Amino acid sequence: MTTVYNSLPMSRFNADHINETIERALASAGLDTSTGPMHGVTETIRRALSSGVLSSFGVHDAPPLEVVERVGEQISPLGRAEPSPPSSSGGLGLPGRFITSEFSNQAGTRAYKLYVPSQASDSRRPLIVMLHGCTQSADDFARGTQMNRSAEENGFLVLYPEQAASANVSKCWNWFQPHDQKRDKGEPSVIAGMVGEVAGAYGVDERRIFVAGLSAGAAMAVVLGETYPDIFAAVGAHSGLPFASAHDIPSAMAAMKGGRGRSGSAGVIGARVGERSCKQAVPTIVFHGDRDHTVQHSNGAAILQQASDAHAAAGKTNGNTLATSTERGTAPGGRTFSRSVHSEADGRPHLEFWTLHGAGHAWSGGNGSGSYTDCKGPDASAELVRFFLAQPRAGSA
Repeated sequence: MTTVYNSLPMSRFNADHINETIERALASAGLDTSTGPMHGVTETIRRALSSGVLSSFGVHDAPPLEVVERVGEQISPLGRAEPSPPSSSGGLGLPGRFITSEFSNQAGTRAYKLYVPSQASDSRRPLIVMLHGCTQSADDFARGTQMNRSAEENGFLVLYPEQAASANVSKCWNWFQPHDQKRDKGEPSVIAGMVGEVAGAYGVDERRIFVAGLSAGAAMAVVLGETYPDIFAAVGAHSGLPFASAHDIPSAMAAMKGGRGRSGSAGVIGARVGERSCKQAVPTIVFHGDRDHTVQHSNGAAILQQASDAHAAAGKTNGNTLATSTERGTAPGGRTFSRSVHSEADGRPHLEFWTLHGAGHAWSGGNGSGSYTDCKGPDASAELVRFFLAQPRAGSA
């Protein structure tokens, strides 16, 4: 453990020392443990440490996220806000197949579920990769987003990689770890490898593969768009964070809060100098509630800014610029929203940013049978599918 354990003597387990170090890390991220949602966390940490909750970890190799999340879920990066329902079939009574399998490479093993629609196809079909948020499962995310139903209607496949509790005790994708922000390393390599294996086995159009996620899953989707632009033709980020906005626990917490208490631009705090910008002009659609107190709305704006800057950089060589339009509306469920669209010369949207007014940290338009859903809309799943299927093949950007 780099943040908490390095100063501990090898011969003993010093709970007070660990607790004090965690407190200092939280303070350095600008988080107040004396009031608000962080109230009581210090005592929670102390009780958990004293009860030997870390006894299963090696003193020097336990990742800091596991310490913070195991002893206090309310302070975990992109942690849970409510209990998840018991895992069950995510097929939702649909006629397609919902297959369970796993993929392994040198970076690890992850389980996944794959929805294959019932309708036959004479051509290769698109694939949408859906990355769940913390504490969620593939089944939970499938229920909440209803993406399998859309797949049945539109003829694409849906892949749900599932984070392992052994990799992150709250099942968060490790979007904030430097090792997991690089091509051919860590979790990006596992997910990309999984996609390749599924694409080859199920007749996927390898130039129409898309990735989207919620919360930690959205942050990892952004990482995948930057590290594997040759695989993913577009990215969808719901309530997520920009690329390389963190490199450890304190910087992750600061980024989630919009960079509060740190210097620099909101939403892109904590990254190493020179790694805060995206270089790949991958089409991107962003959804974010302006009352999200888990991951501040400024992070959604920062994702859009990174994508816009990357497109502008590419446009310097080909003269391509985006036309911008804005609209405001009300979803059938009553949620008002603002939508900005940045379109190519042919009218095709390259970037979209949906601000969900009054919404918190939940999937917009989701079904209440899944966790972290907001039924008031607009329907993020339907808008993702529309945006994705309108895009050209990967590798053309």
